[in-house]
Amino acid sequence: MEKEKLTTQLPHIAFLSSPGMGHLIPLAELAKRLVCHHCFSATFLTFTNFSSPTQSSFLSSLHPSISSISLPFIPLDDIPTSARIEIILAAIVSRSVPHVRDALASLKQTTRLVAFVPDLFGTDLLPVAKELSIPHFMFFTSNCMALLFFLHLPSLHMATTCEYRDLPEPFLLPGCLPLPGKDFLDTVMDRKSDACTWILHVMKGYNSAQGILVNSFEKMEPGASKALKNEKEKHPPVYLVGPFSRSGLDEVDEFHCLDWLDQQPKSSVLFISFGSGGTLSMKQTTELAFGLEASGQRFLWVVRCPSDKDKSAAFFNMQISDNPLNYLPDGFIKRNSDRGMVVPSWAPQVKVLAHMATGGFLSHCGWNSTLESVSQGVPMITWPLYAEQRMNALMLVDGVGIALRPVAREDGLVERGEVATVVKELIDGERGKSVLRKVKELQEAAVSALSPEGSSHLDLTKAADQWMNSGKESI
Repeated sequence: MEKEKLTTQLPHIAFLSSPGMGHLIPLAELAKRLVCHHCFSATFLTFTNFSSPTQSSFLSSLHPSISSISLPFIPLDDIPTSARIEIILAAIVSRSVPHVRDALASLKQTTRLVAFVPDLFGTDLLPVAKELSIPHFMFFTSNCMALLFFLHLPSLHMATTCEYRDLPEPFLLPGCLPLPGKDFLDTVMDRKSDACTWILHVMKGYNSAQGILVNSFEKMEPGASKALKNEKEKHPPVYLVGPFSRSGLDEVDEFHCLDWLDQQPKSSVLFISFGSGGTLSMKQTTELAFGLEASGQRFLWVVRCPSDKDKSAAFFNMQISDNPLNYLPDGFIKRNSDRGMVVPSWAPQVKVLAHMATGGFLSHCGWNSTLESVSQGVPMITWPLYAEQRMNALMLVDGVGIALRPVAREDGLVERGEVATVVKELIDGERGKSVLRKVKELQEAAVSALSPEGSSHLDLTKAADQWMNSGKESI
């Protein structure tokens, strides 16, 4: 009787998300597509240590065929409070192995479990799935260039001894632009750090996967995607299944940004936001403010409290007890009230990008924000802060040509004059028209990739068929 029950169930996938909505959202979009287009059901495993009301609300709003399980809380009393987020995450992942094993074993008993898919930091959990004879794939929430970096950096690390910023020549990833050492993933910039050791360990674990799904599409990265397909003997099969980004339907417009945009001319407003974690220094906040003012262009700016120590300070601390607007130059809001809107901490980003008045996006180049901008056909100004964002900026400006990049001083500061110049150029200049044309072409390609005959839909179908067949064999 139990065997007959499993036979009639939908094939089931267990997903595991790294901390942060930026990781959870694209994984959830992947799950929804598998549920709605390929007849799967799914369960999300999440880390209780990083749970939040926002995450809980988001998970409860998903399709009825998608459930969630919170893994037990992991004590971290032995980890210094000053430890980098990578060290905290490493401890939680390694200490969660028995809990993940229990959850997968339980799902295997109660569902027709056909695959386990953690996202990019979950390689230490793949042996658990292998032990339980569950097909195990990775979901890489960033792009093909970043995946190639993950796959090739361990070899460079073995072959060199200097810090990466001091490499005499750029790193030549197949199918990609030459990557200067100064633009590497920031986690590896101190080779002696525990964070670097851990991320290299994660990178090496990718070869334990039976396949890697990537949140990108062929027209976005033609050279890198071709290289990944051509290197199939060197790593697990790669499936380009994106772009997955938020629909924005659940976004709340607390500060009435859309009402303000309704009053602005078409394609006239620059939207400025640095994602869920991006944080500017006090001096850079001031320079950006005066630069926007000097540009004479309309703008909608999501402002966060500055930090002079950590460019990702807002990632797990939104600092809601303090008003970010207090850190703007005296009189800035009043002087710019006729053409600028400033909101604290958060705005409905997808709805703003989709609005006809939005003509550009000054962004930290997080991959989710990048795909949201591409999906809405909005050209960008790149302002990378941390993680792989400098790599993304290189690709967006010099690769696909859908963004402009301000020139920073040697110490990294972008001065107000440079801000004004690049903002005017994007909204009202010839180079701005060029990047707008290219991003509109990429927008069409993104829609095409997910269509029934599109490259991303076909790649996801290949992976889904593998899981389907695997599930039948195990019944």
